[in-house]
This record gives sequence, C-alpha cells and structure tokens, in this order.
Amino acid sequence: MKVILNQTVPKVGKQGTVVSVADGFARNYLFPRGLAIVADKNQLKALEIRNVRLAAKSADAKAAAEQLKIQIDGKLVRIPGQVGKDQGKLFGAITSQNVADAIRKQLGVTLEKKNIALIEPIKKLGDHSVEVDLHREVDAKVIVQVFDPAAEVVETVASEPELVEA
Repeated sequence: MKVILNQTVPKVGKQGTVVSVADGFARNYLFPRGLAIVADKNQLKALEIRNVRLAAKSADAKAAAEQLKIQIDGKLVRIPGQVGKDQGKLFGAITSQNVADAIRKQLGVTLEKKNIALIEPIKKLGDHSVEVDLHREVDAKVIVQVFDPAAEVVETVASEPELVEA
C-alpha cells in the first residue's frame, strides 16, 4: 500500500514522502497514530503543492538545521530513570518529551518533542541511539544514556578512596 507520511517514522521514511508499506502495518499502526494517509490522486496533488511551497522556505531552515546538527550530532544525553527490582526495566518510560527536555538542559538546544523520532518509549537502562529530525534533509543522532540514580550514588560511595593512618 502506498502512503504519504505525516511524520518521520524511523526505518520507514521521512515526513512528506510517499512510501510503500504492508497493508496491515498501515492499517494497524500508521493510520491509527496519524503517522500516514493513503496516497490517492488528490493527496498526491496536495503533496506536490505543499512540496513546492516548502522548497521556497526550505533554504533558510536547512541552514539552521545544519548548525543544530553540528551542535548535537553524536552527543551523549543522560536521563535518570527509576528502576524496578529486576535492575534493568524502568518503572515508567523515557518519552520523546523527556529526551527533548534533556537535550535542552544538557546541550542548550531547544527542540520540540516531534523532532525526536522515537517510535516506542525507552523502557530499559543503558545507551540508546535516538534519531533527531531537524529538517526534511537533515538528521542527527543523539545517544541517550538512561541510568539508575540510586545505583550511581552507591558506586560513587564505593569508589571513594579509603583513608589509611600511618
């Protein structure tokens, strides 16, 4: 089935592109979440008009996106998470809003949550590569490190040097 993506979907395509996907994926995932619409004649014509309009505005936006990419591409962002007993699964989840807030606080770059391309929220500790959609033609990758703040306190206490009396 051919669809037009309303938002960037990782491993599928970027916003405003026409892609072929399985019928079930479109009906059960893309359409209910508002991520895509059916690519019929009228929608394709509207997409062409929209693309012409966006091309005129795009030059300045692309240059600004390139500057943002230089600032955040490949950088590490640390986010604390509350961990359950099994030491690996989070109580809640790290969402695209959490990632956008962490980037703003730690890297000084203001992004909207729609720029963070997370299909599913992060639910485990560790490092996760997250794609940031800055522009239709400019993407950056940020490494999100989810850590347990309680375990980090224990590690720092254990790693303090012991005093030896002479």
